[in-house]
Amino acid sequence: MENQLEEIYKKLHEQDYKITPQRQVILKAFLNNAKEHLSAEEVYNIVKGQYPDIGLATVYRTLDLLVDLDILQRINFGDGRARYEFSSRAEHHHHHLICLACGKVLEFDHDLLESLENFITKKTDFQITDHQLKFFGYCRECREKGQEKP
Repeated sequence: MENQLEEIYKKLHEQDYKITPQRQVILKAFLNNAKEHLSAEEVYNIVKGQYPDIGLATVYRTLDLLVDLDILQRINFGDGRARYEFSSRAEHHHHHLICLACGKVLEFDHDLLESLENFITKKTDFQITDHQLKFFGYCRECREKGQEKP
């Protein structure tokens, strides 16, 4: 975790951004919740306990900055709220499974689209650098409770 934090601090410093206490606590919230896809409000609720003076506007500004610097990725799961996770441009992003009943987001790490990307690149001479794939449906728990819609 410390290595990842140092890399991010280095990136901020290279772009002439200060490493403020607010930015530190927000980054640590993502590191401590790495498997989650946090919304701005969720980040705010996490950091408010550690940094009571922080405002929601500061969280939004910081998230925008971290997205602009390609530290975080903004994702829309169709629930009306942007969610964020760490970017990993060196390799393709994982795919997301989104439950329509409870809103849970699961990750699927197998990249099954590589052969399709190669085909598209070969046919169109379009260099693909990334993709996102979302599957919408019902998780096991919601299906067992009978919460799926026909």
